[in-house]
Amino acid sequence: MPFWQRKVKIMTGTVKSSAGLDVRRRRILFRAWHRGTREMDLLMGRFADAMIDQLTEEEVEAFEELIEVQDPDLFSWISGSSEPPGDFDTPIFRKLKDWHLSGVGVPD
Repeated sequence: MPFWQRKVKIMTGTVKSSAGLDVRRRRILFRAWHRGTREMDLLMGRFADAMIDQLTEEEVEAFEELIEVQDPDLFSWISGSSEPPGDFDTPIFRKLKDWHLSGVGVPD
């Protein structure tokens, strides 16, 4: 079951320290948690917390591009209510979507 359909205590901000991250990844971590809507903060922020230090440079670049997508569009792609355009249906987008749908990013 996708995380947005579960009744759980939702964390409200990053739990990852930016210490040890390069400037680019620190910026991405901040931006992932400050998108504009709380739902997207949680989607992008949790993923960034868990994965930012494991992403390749190519994935970091693709994630930066996803951060620029408007919240309603990105949410509809992740939730499956619409398909992403081909240029956004990337390996990092699928990793983000699969990570959330797996329930890994949901706190107990």
